[in-house]
This record gives sequence, C-alpha cells and structure tokens, in this order.
Amino acid sequence: MLRLQIIIVSTRPGRKGPAVATWFEQRARAHGAFEVEVVDLAEVGLPLLDEPEHPRLRKYQHDHTKRWSAIVERGDAYVFVTPEYNFAAPPSLLNAIDYLYTEWSEKPAAFVSYGGVSAGLRGVQMAKQTLTSVGVMPIVASVAIPMFASRIDADGTFASDAKLDAAAAAMLTDLARWATALAGMRAGRG
Repeated sequence: MLRLQIIIVSTRPGRKGPAVATWFEQRARAHGAFEVEVVDLAEVGLPLLDEPEHPRLRKYQHDHTKRWSAIVERGDAYVFVTPEYNFAAPPSLLNAIDYLYTEWSEKPAAFVSYGGVSAGLRGVQMAKQTLTSVGVMPIVASVAIPMFASRIDADGTFASDAKLDAAAAAMLTDLARWATALAGMRAGRG
C-alpha cells in the first residue's frame, strides 16, 4: 500500500494546524487508499538549512537532516496542512523542502490550506513552484478552508462539514491515482 505523509507545516506556538491535520487524517484513513503517517515539522525541528553540500549529493552531515531524509524517502505522496504567512508559504515549509532533493523526486503532493478569506491559497501557489523544482508533482485538487478559526471549538477540535469532507475525498482519490502512476515511474528508473 502506498504511504501518504500528512505534513503539519506550522511550527509556531499557538498554531491550529494540528487540529486541521487531525480532521484530515481521519478522512485519509477512512478513504482507505493509503497507509497514513502524520509528520509534524515542529517535532522534526529542522534549523534553518545548515548542510554544507547541495542536497542532490545526499552527503548529509547532520543527524536532523538524516532523520528528515529517511522520513521523506519513505513517503509515496504528501499532503501539506498549511497556513500562509504574509501572503506566502510558511518559512518552515520552504526550509523543509530545501533540505532535500532526490527524496522528493517523482512523488505527488496536495494541500489542505487554511486561513482567512483567502484560505491560505496564495501560500499554496508559492509552495507549488518550489516543489516542482525538486521534482514533486503538485496536483490541482485541494482542500481550502476559509475563516478556519471559526471551525475550531473551545476544546481545539476542528469542525468539518459535508463540503470539506467531499473535497478531501476527491483530493485523496486524485492523489492516489498520481501516487500509483509516479510509483511506477520511480520503479522504472532504478
């Protein structure tokens, strides 16, 4: 079975990404197309890129990079649960992408974005450009959650609705098709 990594992007104190990710993880497990793994960039704890060699060489010097490499390597598809910061992709996401190169190659990615009126979509557009430079195929299907804070209750639980659940299911179906096709491409290169 293909492995989907749900990557929680926000790392700052008071973040709401884990609540959104918990909802999406439940949707992904119910969908059934993937083995699901949740990866929290706050727990990964990458400092600002500090490797002396270019990532394509895979001559990693630091344990945090070696751990991050192993995590990304085992994924077949990614869903980034992300806000946008100042109309852009969060620095934690761009830094995490830039740490590696070949581990990302020929794998699909999708987004669950959240924010105010724009639902984080401007940050997603920026992140897609960066992902393509490391060989990731960002798919069109996504889940965009506007005014997301109004969906989180006092206990920190995200409240979905039928529209968001349907968007998640459609995105997961599309992501599974891409993951299957790209797994065949990766198998053919080796």
